[in-house]
Amino acid sequence: MRSHLLNDTTAEQYRRSVTEGVERVAAKIAATDRPFTGVSVDALAPRIDAIDLDEPLHDTTAVLDELEEVYLRDAVYFHHPRYLAHLNCPVVIPAVLGEAVLSAVNSSLDTWDQSAGGTLIERKLIDWTTARIGLGPAADGVFTSGGTQSNLQALLLAREEAKTENLAELRIFASEVSHFSVKKSAKLLGLGPDAVVSVPVDNNKRMQTVALAHELERCKEAGLTPMAVVATAGTTDFGSIDPLPEIAELCMRYGTWMHVDAAYGCGLLASVKYRDRIDGIERADSVTVDYHKSFFQPVSSSAVLVRDAATLRHATYHAEYLNPRRMVQERIPNQVDKSLQTTRRFDALKLWMTLRTMGADGIGQLFDEVCDLTVEGWHLLAADPRFDVVVQPSLSTLVFRYIPAAVTDPAEIDRANLYARKALFASGDAVVAGTKVGARHYLKFTLLNPETTTDDIAAVLDLIAGHAEQYLGESLDHAS
Repeated sequence: MRSHLLNDTTAEQYRRSVTEGVERVAAKIAATDRPFTGVSVDALAPRIDAIDLDEPLHDTTAVLDELEEVYLRDAVYFHHPRYLAHLNCPVVIPAVLGEAVLSAVNSSLDTWDQSAGGTLIERKLIDWTTARIGLGPAADGVFTSGGTQSNLQALLLAREEAKTENLAELRIFASEVSHFSVKKSAKLLGLGPDAVVSVPVDNNKRMQTVALAHELERCKEAGLTPMAVVATAGTTDFGSIDPLPEIAELCMRYGTWMHVDAAYGCGLLASVKYRDRIDGIERADSVTVDYHKSFFQPVSSSAVLVRDAATLRHATYHAEYLNPRRMVQERIPNQVDKSLQTTRRFDALKLWMTLRTMGADGIGQLFDEVCDLTVEGWHLLAADPRFDVVVQPSLSTLVFRYIPAAVTDPAEIDRANLYARKALFASGDAVVAGTKVGARHYLKFTLLNPETTTDDIAAVLDLIAGHAEQYLGESLDHAS
């Protein structure tokens, strides 16, 4: 079995195997004419269940043949222009090349003696990002697995900086459409069930700063501690951006940690046209960025950034076998000193390869394209009497609902929209997401593919309307 180990004697075998795999995927991508095959769980599960993992095939070509049957053929392909669902972007080729390199070399970014130059590349990218944000010369950060981990670490630092042993008195303020990871983080951090205060949003789904000021004052009067305000720069459901300058003023007034969840909106850091939409982010104490959302990077590639590098000490533990305290005095850069993770992939390399190939403007231009496309999509929806669209977009998300002219029952309209989404997914012709606005079911386009056109959007809207009308027609037939 040593023949399968990657080393100096198997380098040629490695080259052949990886080339064969890449060729398979390239051929599949080139031939893919829709984002999904529509395969069901009931159809796919038996194929995978029938595989005996204790009986290897002993040949990578045979394994790739099998993989075609159980994965590649029925994968959901985010690169397709009619994949319009979640915050999954098509990826750029330099980043995929970086993925191949980092997987083969397999550096672990926890300590210098496992990564060497990898540590310095990650640190350089952190410095680049904090400079783009404008956090100042004392800023720092670390790569993470994603926005949920980044938000958790930021709120851990905020909890420790609050300097109170009574966790029950701590409060976190976030808008009612903020990411669920805020509440999840509060629970993981040992805070009470009332720890997260939900702040109302306006008609554009932005946090109401008047309401935030009221809640902060009420917290102070009750003798509680405002631990953090989480402002969102790109909500998952609406792409809305909270009023960051006004929130920063309130945080300063009440001595509260300001965290900006820019997991989605971080693409504006590279934007050529729309950077001003996140003005005020430079006043944050911590920021979450997900390069794998709006920098066109493969999963995973995320980071948490802080204004004051000293606050990262709250995540620091020393182990004699790994990062003993003496290494700090010796100025040996161990990233594990900053991270919630120990073993950690060199995910920073993907962004490094991208920037060195395309440049920040190249990334920003791609993100600007999808923002421009979303405005065009909003105009299409606003002019189409079949649909109700919720808010004018700030980023690249459209939330809308099919409204049949002949049906007035909101519950029946809900069922028609739910059916349309499910039927569209089963057809494989397009993939869209869904959410709730109030008590009602809506559909959602998350546009992150510059290859998507207004013709694609119009075609998918027609498909949605067709499926909804089919459901309503069948429903009326059954009722009669």
